Amino acid sequence: MIHLPNLIMDLALILGAAAVTTLIFKKLKQPLVLGYLIAGILVGPYFDLFPTVQEKDNIQIWSEIGVIFLLFSLGLEFSFKKLMKVGGSASVTAFVEVVVMLGFGFVTGKLLGWSTMDSIFLGGVLSISSTTIIIRAFEELGVKGQKFAGLVFGILVVEDLIAIVLLVLLSTLAVSQQFAGTEMLISVVKLVFFLILWFIGGIFFIPTLLKKTKKLMSEETLLVTAIALCLLMVVLATQVGFSAALGAFIMGSILAETTQAEKIEHLVKSVKDLFGAIFFVSVGMLIDPKMLQLYLGPVILITVITLLGKTLSTTLGAVLSGQPLKSSVQAGMSLAQIGEFSFIIATLGLTLKVTSDFLYPIAVAVSAVTTFTTPYMIKVAEPFYNWLDKRLPEKWKASLARYSSGAQTISQASDWQVVLKGYLTNTVVCAVILLAIGLLSSIYILPKANELVGVRSGKIVTAVVTFLAMAPFLWALAVRQVQGKAYSNLRSQNKYKGPLALLRIARITLSVFLIGFMVGRFFSFGVAFTVTLLIVAILIIFSKRIQVFYDRLEARFFSNFNAREAAAEAQKKKEPVLAPWDAHLASFNVHADWEGVGRTLEELGLREKYGVNIALIERGERLIPIPPKSERLYPGDRLQVIGTDEQITAFRNYIEYHVPSLTQARSEVELRRYDVQPGSQVFGKTIRQSGIRELAHSMVVGIERGDQRILNPVSDMLLEDGDVVWVVGNPRRTAALFRTKGETPKKPA
Repeated sequence: MIHLPNLIMDLALILGAAAVTTLIFKKLKQPLVLGYLIAGILVGPYFDLFPTVQEKDNIQIWSEIGVIFLLFSLGLEFSFKKLMKVGGSASVTAFVEVVVMLGFGFVTGKLLGWSTMDSIFLGGVLSISSTTIIIRAFEELGVKGQKFAGLVFGILVVEDLIAIVLLVLLSTLAVSQQFAGTEMLISVVKLVFFLILWFIGGIFFIPTLLKKTKKLMSEETLLVTAIALCLLMVVLATQVGFSAALGAFIMGSILAETTQAEKIEHLVKSVKDLFGAIFFVSVGMLIDPKMLQLYLGPVILITVITLLGKTLSTTLGAVLSGQPLKSSVQAGMSLAQIGEFSFIIATLGLTLKVTSDFLYPIAVAVSAVTTFTTPYMIKVAEPFYNWLDKRLPEKWKASLARYSSGAQTISQASDWQVVLKGYLTNTVVCAVILLAIGLLSSIYILPKANELVGVRSGKIVTAVVTFLAMAPFLWALAVRQVQGKAYSNLRSQNKYKGPLALLRIARITLSVFLIGFMVGRFFSFGVAFTVTLLIVAILIIFSKRIQVFYDRLEARFFSNFNAREAAAEAQKKKEPVLAPWDAHLASFNVHADWEGVGRTLEELGLREKYGVNIALIERGERLIPIPPKSERLYPGDRLQVIGTDEQITAFRNYIEYHVPSLTQARSEVELRRYDVQPGSQVFGKTIRQSGIRELAHSMVVGIERGDQRILNPVSDMLLEDGDVVWVVGNPRRTAALFRTKGETPKKPA
């Protein structure tokens, strides 16, 4: 009889059970993750009705591969441009939610009498929501296009990034077994150092590699190459002391910036689904029903804390970030669950043997319950807000509305802020690259050079090669002028000449220190001091040549970084003649920070630039089909756009990523609220008579009158005492119309 390895039989058992349970859950319209967990329970060691998996160690290896591919796929969906687009609201909300839930988890663990390490890991488990579950719930409920959904997606992106940092910090804490502030700080600095280094190196080399080999890349070759790059980064991350999950996530996020990102994501999806299923089934295999029965009380308590705590903390964070109360409540109730990252954090504690056996099944049980409740929480979010809105005092609601309006006002950075930000970025990036070159030379190149040409010659050769590699970045750190226009504006003002001179001296001092640090690793102090002065002189003499070389390096980096947008722009310029059925409809929301706000369709020239047509504008309850070219676009508008895949992609890159640069003038179009008071120019007049459109070049989009809310009011509506008027347009001109006689003009927020 032919012997069949246990691993193959175990895989047949796992995937067979997963297939049956997921078919059932698909029929019941429940999340497939729950089906995988139940499949794991059925084939696990604690359930005797069905055959049991025999080679648990091998399955654990497969599940670790599943984690790698889950994080790799998440990285492919993650984009550094996406994170920059998320903005402050999602970042503040995610940070508040994570910090509060870390605290709730720790306190809950202590109240239950658990150890400090169990309590800390419980906080980590409860702090991260499930991207997979939320996306599927939004798709099933058809709410992906609503305003709060955009906020939720932004929070999830930031949470995923925080989760990666949490994995690193929890690993460090688990090894040290104590709150060592210095070790934690070193871990964070080390993480930031390698993240910057990997991102810069990855963007510089990998898109170029894919571009040069594009003609040779079949789907099979591209898949193999992408997985190879992923696993190589996993090995590199573990070699420097980080988790395999971090390495996979970083490589995915690097590949997300290439022109092949969508294709790689499509090719990897099947691999991720396969290993992801094995991972979730292996999670279910570790659930002991007897353990859940024994800890039923803590499971119920932690479930309640998860539902209430995440709802309250997310709502609070969203309100503090300036979001309206309705969107805040909806976002809070949408994020009230834990999922795949919670499993990974719980698995980390189990693998490092620093948490008790009961924490893992409790985390999985809470995840299962909150997964079931997620769709219902999303459904009742709006009715709950309506109930809450009726019971809140009017003063509270008015204060929240004013805070939300003020927080969402578009502000502009000063020249000094622009210069400082530019120099800080330049300094950090160059310092990281210089330190990396110096350490690489002294640790790896120097020993090899000593073996080949002797100790004395090896030091000289290595030092020369290292300096040549560092020269362009030393020049950029010490000499390069950043943010030229803003810098020139500051130089023209006498009061800033002193601070700018100090800033330059600080940069030169840091450069000399880094040169000395590098040279000191090869020679004695006296020799290092002399060589440092010589290097500084060389940098000054050959400054222009070094600048040319650095500019080429920088151009290559930004060319790779913006390759996706450039490819979309090139495709748009080709203007191919396509059949009508190649076009389809897509929906886009107009955000307040988009440069097209307040401009007419004729001014934007979307058809001429991107080949798309605006078929419909949804403005609240008002629909504008086939809008005329004179129609203006305002924040909150939802556009139904028709075009081909390439045209839609190009337009998406424009409307989602094209925001005003820091050096542009302050926007003249804003959404503001104004109170109608006796004595103002608009009091007792209709909207048409008030001059809001003619004199202030603005438009009334809504009126609050007591408990009544009127969207897009007619121009004959009379403005009465106590009305709250929402206006889109020029804030300074509009404020003048609503100001009463004798009232001092307020500075714009």
